[in-house]
Amino acid sequence: AADTVERLHHDGERVGLLKVRLLRPFSARMLVEALPASTRAIAVLDRCKDPGASGEPLYLDVVVAIAEQWVAVHGAGAGSALPRVLGGRYGLSSKEFTPAMVKAVLDHLQPLLAGDGAASADPAVPAPINHFTVGIHDDLTHLSLPLDPDFVIEDPGTVRAVFYGLGSDGTVGANKAAIKIIGEGTDLFAQGYFVYDSKKSGSVTVSHLRFGPRPIRATYLIQRPSFVACHQWDFVERFDLLAGIEPGGVFLLNSPHGPQGTWSRLPERLRQAIRSRNLRVFVINATEVAREAGMGPHINTVMQACFFAVSGVLPRQEAIERIRASIQHTYGRKGDAVVARNLAALDASLDQLLPLPWQDLSDPAPGPLPEDRLALAPAFVREVIGPMLERRGDDLPVSALPCDGTWPVGTAQWEKRNIAAEVPVWEGDLCVQCGKCVLVCPHAVIRAKVAEPAAFAEAPEGFRTAPARDHAFAGQSFTIQVATEDCTGCALCVAVCPARDRSEPRRKAINMAPQRPLRQQARGHWDYFLQLPEAPRAELNLHKIGQQQLQQPLFEFSGACGGCGETPYLKLASQLFGDRMLIANATGCSSIYGGNLPTTPWTVNDEGRGPAWSNSLFEDNAEFGYGMRVALDQQRRMALDLLGRLAGLVAPDQLPPALVAALGHADQGDEAAIVEQRQRVAELKERLQRLLPHAHAEGEVEGEADVATAARQLLELADALVKTSVWLVGGDGWAYDIGFGGL
Repeated sequence: AADTVERLHHDGERVGLLKVRLLRPFSARMLVEALPASTRAIAVLDRCKDPGASGEPLYLDVVVAIAEQWVAVHGAGAGSALPRVLGGRYGLSSKEFTPAMVKAVLDHLQPLLAGDGAASADPAVPAPINHFTVGIHDDLTHLSLPLDPDFVIEDPGTVRAVFYGLGSDGTVGANKAAIKIIGEGTDLFAQGYFVYDSKKSGSVTVSHLRFGPRPIRATYLIQRPSFVACHQWDFVERFDLLAGIEPGGVFLLNSPHGPQGTWSRLPERLRQAIRSRNLRVFVINATEVAREAGMGPHINTVMQACFFAVSGVLPRQEAIERIRASIQHTYGRKGDAVVARNLAALDASLDQLLPLPWQDLSDPAPGPLPEDRLALAPAFVREVIGPMLERRGDDLPVSALPCDGTWPVGTAQWEKRNIAAEVPVWEGDLCVQCGKCVLVCPHAVIRAKVAEPAAFAEAPEGFRTAPARDHAFAGQSFTIQVATEDCTGCALCVAVCPARDRSEPRRKAINMAPQRPLRQQARGHWDYFLQLPEAPRAELNLHKIGQQQLQQPLFEFSGACGGCGETPYLKLASQLFGDRMLIANATGCSSIYGGNLPTTPWTVNDEGRGPAWSNSLFEDNAEFGYGMRVALDQQRRMALDLLGRLAGLVAPDQLPPALVAALGHADQGDEAAIVEQRQRVAELKERLQRLLPHAHAEGEVEGEADVATAARQLLELADALVKTSVWLVGGDGWAYDIGFGGL
């Protein structure tokens, strides 16, 4: 706000900023004394929402201060009329607060600058809104202020760098090290903002770094970067990486394809942005450099060296020496070998960093448009979750979000993060079909199915099957498939696999292979696999892992860290009980990978049944889940009472006594019994539907209204007669079923 007011002063506008440093005790007189007598209009911004009050806290205090102290401080002369005070909200829901928003607020006050403080009489000028919002597209109350997106006041003398990385690839750590190198070792000022969510590893990170000779007061993300680095090649298809980049800026890209291959594979919108803004582009295969240096997936040292080499923040040689010193200081306590690997990566980085001479390269022939991975998704996924996945969530209007806070399940399947460098590949000739790889997979990306050979008649090329080994599935075919685009590459499946090739012991029944060459074919295989029939749950022997793991998991593709030790247990619980689960989740890792926006891994089966999930922020999920259990048990008791009362009001052929007895006393101790109970409940609902017309019949017989009322109430509660499992899930992933039919 201070920078914006300074700029508007320079442009000749009569605006000001008053900062309230202390809210309580609030000094009304001191606030009025700090305002000049020429003040005509004031906008008070609160970063909160108090819908039960007539205004937000600071706004109300300022209104009272002006009303009670203005005349006493500034007198009652004609030039001292009370200024108009408008209240507004900003920054809610972690929204940005930019200079364009400050200017929008001050522009909003312009119609109030008449001598008497009243609104302008010009009908072309809209009347100012009180209790407005800024930075939010509020299309319900229509209280949002319009913004000028071209109003940007970034300091041209500041290097503004934006880095796109992946959680656990070292990008954030390298950028924090860069800030220390520059901030502590030079006269330059440094600032860093890091945008990442609570999913930690495997999630997108965006680092915003500013370096300049003058103090940096920009408390908002970079809007006009002069440097953009993309540390993950797959981001070029997912995000608008070059949005807002300055003409003549620098684009650094981690690419496995070299300069010519990179240019031909870039999306046309990126090539157009590079041409129209005349960018300098550099490429490096940082993943390969890091691997050869023994750094594994950690490309931080490589990309940090490239940043200093091409950004111009420091002279190149000085920057390299400072990085060397930083490596020695940071990794020295971890041993000489770690230091040596980082120094080797540093030296190799400068040798492998190549300019991309796009001016001399020809564009590839137009090819097919990239596949729209959300084309078959539900409308909510396409219109709400899709923009969030593309990092455009702030552009969504208020009306796009569910008014009651509920969120659809089964949305993680649309994310397709493609974060694994290597993924498992199944070798059917070696597999003993033990199910251990399926059991241990933390993200449910490895699945098994058995079906009649005819079900595989139209399988795509390369789709692997093997004869089922379990005698219970004699004559059927068995397959294991991998959701390649959802895998995190943790390799737990390989570690647990007991089957080896005796002639080549390193070859197991499941082995890791590079992901990118497999991606397109594996996508078709996975889609075909999903349409294969599921094994009948009631016919499986759940005491054998190989059979139990044929149950469909209703917890899939979570945002947990690769190799997570918690999620296999939740996945297993979802296989066993997921179609009748209520989950009371405490806050912690499990609430993050279980329900963090925009996607959730809890999903449903083909019948639409699946876990219902809710998170208790206040770490009281035992009480929270206890309330669920008590409510369900009470609903069951109410349903049984209604069932007994209704049985006494209607003829036996309308509600057979055998059905009533079975519904109330059914043993639901296994899958087969639960299936039978669901069939009884379905029959009950059909019979209840036949009883409802009595309520609307002419010449209603006494007692028929009671029948219809009871039938209608029982229809709402009938599902409570089927066993429901209420699970407490702890923040660190522990899970506990708190019973059925009484605590």
